[in-house]
Amino acid sequence: MSVQAEGGDLIRPVDRKFTWRKFGTIVACGAALFSDGYANNSMGTVNTILKKHLYPDVFKNSNRSETMSAIVFAGTVVGMLIFGYLSDTLGRKNGMIIATLIILIFTALSAGSYYKGDHAAMVDMLIAWRFLTGIGIGAEYPTGSVAAAEKTEEMPKTFQHGPFIFVTNFAIDMGFVVSAFMGVLLVWICGADHTRLIWRLVLGLGVVPCLIVLPFRLAMEQTKSYQQNSIKYNQIPYKLILKRYWFRLMIISLVWFIYDFISYPFGIYSSIITDALVDSSSLVQVFGWSTVINCFYLPGSFLGALFVDRLGPKKTMIIGLTLQIIVGYILAGTFSKLKVHIAAFCVVYGLFLTFGEFGPGDNLGLLASKSCATACKGQFYGIAAAIGKIGAFAGTYAFPRLQAHWQDADENATSNLWYTAPFYLGTSMAVLSLILVVFFVQERPADCQAREDAEFREYLRENGFDMSYLGRHDDRIATDELADDYDEKMHGEYNDTGMTRDISHDGHAQYNNQHHEPSTYQSQYAAPQATYTPQQSTAYATHPTPKY
Repeated sequence: MSVQAEGGDLIRPVDRKFTWRKFGTIVACGAALFSDGYANNSMGTVNTILKKHLYPDVFKNSNRSETMSAIVFAGTVVGMLIFGYLSDTLGRKNGMIIATLIILIFTALSAGSYYKGDHAAMVDMLIAWRFLTGIGIGAEYPTGSVAAAEKTEEMPKTFQHGPFIFVTNFAIDMGFVVSAFMGVLLVWICGADHTRLIWRLVLGLGVVPCLIVLPFRLAMEQTKSYQQNSIKYNQIPYKLILKRYWFRLMIISLVWFIYDFISYPFGIYSSIITDALVDSSSLVQVFGWSTVINCFYLPGSFLGALFVDRLGPKKTMIIGLTLQIIVGYILAGTFSKLKVHIAAFCVVYGLFLTFGEFGPGDNLGLLASKSCATACKGQFYGIAAAIGKIGAFAGTYAFPRLQAHWQDADENATSNLWYTAPFYLGTSMAVLSLILVVFFVQERPADCQAREDAEFREYLRENGFDMSYLGRHDDRIATDELADDYDEKMHGEYNDTGMTRDISHDGHAQYNNQHHEPSTYQSQYAAPQATYTPQQSTAYATHPTPKY
C-alpha cells in the first residue's frame, strides 16, 4: 500500500504479509527461466545423439558441435541487451510476453529442423534456430527476473530473497534436470533405434513451459515498483546512472562471467563426460548418468533459497564458492581413482555443481536485481547477465580447445588431463571470484530495493534532474495490490514496527506509535490529504510523488 505524505512523498510499507496469490505472481514472472535450463542442457543430449550416433561425418573436422552448444549463448546475449532497454522503457510485462512468444516459436522450429535431406545443412539450420531461441531466453532475464525481484519486496522480510531464487535459478536447474531425464524417458519409450525421433522430441517439448506460463503473463499488470519509479525512455539520465552504479555493475558482471564460464560448459558436457566413461553404445546409461549428475543442481539451489534470507546473499555466496573450490581440487587430484568408479565420480562431480548453485548460482541474479534503482534495473541486470553469458559462450569454446591438447585424431582422450584440466582451470577461476565477492560485493538485506529507490531519487534531485519524469501513470495498479489495500482499509492492520492503524468509517486511517507523535494516513480511496514525517519510523521508505 502506498501512503501519500506531506511534501509529496510516497510512503510505502516495505514489509507485507505472505499470500499465495503474491507468490503465484512471482512464479509467473520468473518461472519461464525453466526454458533457459531446458534449452541449454537439452543440447547436451542432442549433441551426443547427432555427433556420436547419427551423423558423425557431419561433425568430423568441423566446429559444429561446439557451435551448436555455444550459439544459444550468443542469442541470449543479444536478447539480454535489447530487452534490458525495453524492460526499462516499455515495461516488464510487455517484454515477458514477447520473450515467451520468441522461445515458443523458435523452439518448435528447432525441433523441426530440415533442409532438403541434407544432413549438414539440417544441422546448420538447427544452429540458426538455436540462435533465435537464445534471443527469447535472454529476454527473460531483464524482464521476468526483474519483475520477480520487484514483486518479492512485497513479501515478508523473512522471505524475500528465497522466492526470487525459487522462481529463477531453481527453475533453471529444474530445466537442466528435466531435459536430461527426457533423454532417458524417450529412449525407454521410443527405443534406442529411434534416435532421429528422440532428439526432435527432446527439443520440441521445450514449448510446454511457454504454453503454460503465457496465459498468466497476459493477465498480469506492470509491477507497482515499476509504475512508481520508472523514467520516461527519452529522459533516462545515463551519465548519472553510470556515475552511481558503474563499479557495482563491473564487479557483479565479472563474478557472473567467471561463474558461467565454469558452470555452463560443465553442465552441457556432462553427458559427453559420462559418454566417455560408460558404455557409449547404451544411450540409457549415458543419459541416465547425465540425469543423476544434473540432479545435484537441485539440492544446492534449494538449500541456498532456504538459507539466503537468514545469511544474506553475500555470505551465502562466499560459503558456496569456498566449498566448490575445495571439491573442485579434490575431484581433479583424485580423478585417476574416481574414473573407474562412475558412481563415485558422479557424486563428487555433483557436489561440485551443488556448491556452485548454493553460492553464485543462486545469488548472482539476486545481487544484480537488488543492487540498483528500479528505473535502470532492466539494463543493469541485462548487461551483467549478458557478460555472464559471454563467459558461458567462451567456456564452451575454451574447454574443448584445452582438452584438444590431450586427444587423438578421433577425439579420444589420451591422458587424464583431458578430464582434469577443465576442473583445475575452473576451480582456479572460482578462487578469483571468491576474492571479488569478499572484498567488493555489498550485502543486500531485506527491503533493500525500497531504500535503494529512495536514495536514487534523492541522488537525482541533488543533481538537478526533473523529478516529473519519474513514474508511469497510464498503467493500472495490479489487482492483487488493490485487493490488499481494500482489505487493510476495511479491517485495519498491525505493523511489526509497533505502529497500529485504526480505520474510521469515512475511509481515513490514524497511525499511532507510543514513541512518536500521531500522524494521519491518506487512503487511496479517500480524498483528504494526510501528513506523515518520514523520520518517525525506519520501517518506511520515502519516495517523491510523481507529478501527474
